[in-house]
Amino acid sequence: MKQSMNFYDFRAWFEEYRENNFSTEGLKALFTYFEEYEEETGIDIEFDPIAICVEYSEYENIADFHSNYDNDLTTIDEIGEYTQVIDIDGTGFIILDY
Repeated sequence: MKQSMNFYDFRAWFEEYRENNFSTEGLKALFTYFEEYEEETGIDIEFDPIAICVEYSEYENIADFHSNYDNDLTTIDEIGEYTQVIDIDGTGFIILDY
């Protein structure tokens, strides 16, 4: 059983249950990423908010990223060589944790 979800439902769940996981802009970027993935692959994604919270992290900048990852990566492009990076309209980025 799959449930159709729009951005407002998606955002409402996170605001109610995990308000500190992602910014509103980050949620928009994630939702857009998931929608585009579904369109490109033809595969419906099942909404699993706990998995999203565990698998993805939002960062304001590279220094913020380095608070969780001790490595020599200095640009978003370099990070993108190791994992999925989702840009948040130039205000930060989300990565698929690795």
